[in-house]
Amino acid sequence: MSPSGLSWTLTLLAFFCVGSLADPLDEPLKPLPDIPVQNPQRVELGRQLFNEKRLSVDNTLSCASCHHLEQGGADDKPLSLGFHGISAGINTPTVLNAALNFRQFWNGRAESLEAQVEEVAQNPTEMGSAWPNIIDTLVKDPAYQAAFRGAYPDGVTAPNAQNAIATYERTLLTPNSRFDQYLKGNTDILTLDEKYGYQRFKDYGCIACHQGVNIGGNMFQKFGVMGDYFKARGNPTEADLGRYLVTKDEEDRHVFKVPSLRNVAITAPYFHDASAKTLDDAVEVMFKYQLGRVASADDKRLIILFLKTLTGELNGKPL
Repeated sequence: MSPSGLSWTLTLLAFFCVGSLADPLDEPLKPLPDIPVQNPQRVELGRQLFNEKRLSVDNTLSCASCHHLEQGGADDKPLSLGFHGISAGINTPTVLNAALNFRQFWNGRAESLEAQVEEVAQNPTEMGSAWPNIIDTLVKDPAYQAAFRGAYPDGVTAPNAQNAIATYERTLLTPNSRFDQYLKGNTDILTLDEKYGYQRFKDYGCIACHQGVNIGGNMFQKFGVMGDYFKARGNPTEADLGRYLVTKDEEDRHVFKVPSLRNVAITAPYFHDASAKTLDDAVEVMFKYQLGRVASADDKRLIILFLKTLTGELNGKPL
């Protein structure tokens, strides 16, 4: 082969090798989608309202009070406190990637982000306000009046306020985790142990519930499929009833929305009751009560290493 022919052959080989590395993997889990394009005026208004303490009855709480974006979009307390300083009785789920969940709240009682915003503001154990009062406050603020007029033809209304916050929350996706990069074809970005951890995650059946693009958040499941978690834990609470509080159907007792595992390494403690203080605790509970299995210490270690690859970026910065 002539030197020029050899050079052309090597060029083709290099092209196909690079191309194969960039090919997305055919896996049951998929990388996060791109952040959807939203109306920028509504996003900015929503950001302001997300941080607005006047949404609460005593001007002490905003959405950001319990959803700390710099801490994984969850609370820094195991059980969040309402406006009166009393525990709301439940662990705050992360707001990051919440737009990809099929329902909102642990018991799935809200079918949209807008419905979730509507309820939290007037919930007597959370913000304790009422939407007519909130709108009255916003209408009296010239800056908010102008912002609403720029974002919505009909100006300041409760549905518009709820939609603005929800629109902002739809931008709070956390792409580009190392696992996302792996799924997109950069297979060298995970260590061998992390890859083994992902394989164990699939082999043990964790992926049966923690599925879809959000690695959870798209189905309901009973907490305690293979054992009575609540009897073992003791001290039952109303929040433990889960979806039963919504449907009053006995089949839904102790049933919860399966949480997303994205950014799970930075959102401790875990579960609706915040009973698992570490990822190791959470994985052990899942094995015992959801899978009815006993994992070896090494398998747990590998799965936790995999879970740590699910931490993404917010606004282009690593969480």
